Amino acid sequence: MNILGKRYYIFLLSFILIFSGLIILLIDAANHRLPLSIDFTGGSFLEFKFKSDSKPQPGDLIRLLNDLNINDVQVQTTGKNTYIAKTSYLDDTKRSEVISTITKQYGEIEVLRFDSVGPVIGQEVTTGAIYAIIVASLIVVIYIWFAFRGLPNALQLGVCAISAMIHDIAIVFSLVGIGGHFFNWQIDAMLFTALLTVIGFSMQDTIVVFDRIRENANIYRRLPFETLVNHSIVQTLQRSINTQLMTVEFMPLALALFGGITLREFAIVLLVGLLSGTYSSIFIAAPILVLWENREWRTWFRKSHAEV
Repeated sequence: MNILGKRYYIFLLSFILIFSGLIILLIDAANHRLPLSIDFTGGSFLEFKFKSDSKPQPGDLIRLLNDLNINDVQVQTTGKNTYIAKTSYLDDTKRSEVISTITKQYGEIEVLRFDSVGPVIGQEVTTGAIYAIIVASLIVVIYIWFAFRGLPNALQLGVCAISAMIHDIAIVFSLVGIGGHFFNWQIDAMLFTALLTVIGFSMQDTIVVFDRIRENANIYRRLPFETLVNHSIVQTLQRSINTQLMTVEFMPLALALFGGITLREFAIVLLVGLLSGTYSSIFIAAPILVLWENREWRTWFRKSHAEV
């Protein structure tokens, strides 16, 4: 099985998957429609259920809240007579006014959940999430460099592992961009929980592949490097599929199917992210290592120069 022989087709596939979602995300950001939740922007989250059979349209509730001088209102239904309203920050007085107004207009409601996040807390969450990803990346590079220090290309292994990790992060944000544009998904703190989980599993699988390359480098000393790496990938392929896909993926799949609307986005992001982590350790990290070792960029434009 010559996996590395198809590496440029694999790179093209990843580019298409990442580019499509990130373009949507950038366009939404340019139009001030970036799907940030109250975890980052600050605001309030109110989930409530009508005790009667009242079924107002989300647009009616949005207009009602706007009449109370409440900004950034989003309303969606989550079940029979159940609604979620996301608004700008509401203090206790304003919350009581909202509940009282809805009750007078449409009937008595039961508040299932109410959370508020101030703008300062939102900024702290954003900063902390960015720092967490940066620190995790540095630790991975240092660990791989130390673990594979006996190899002449130990630093290359670390950089390639980070490249695979960046690929997985980009896939996740591409998915969120598509989900935010078409399905009203939002970037919240749960997304970064899923993201850090994806990074951990991706690094684990990448290190397994690189460790097999190190073992085979001591056994098959005369093999060309590309053949050696391809042989190592094939050896770890079954292990990756069995441990990552056939066991780990079942949990987020169950959450996505049966966990309810509040966990569905998190579960789908985790499901796709873990799948991407397995994919990148085999089809991104190792091929980039071969590309780097062969210095293939020196021949990318040679054909066009020869034709000129």
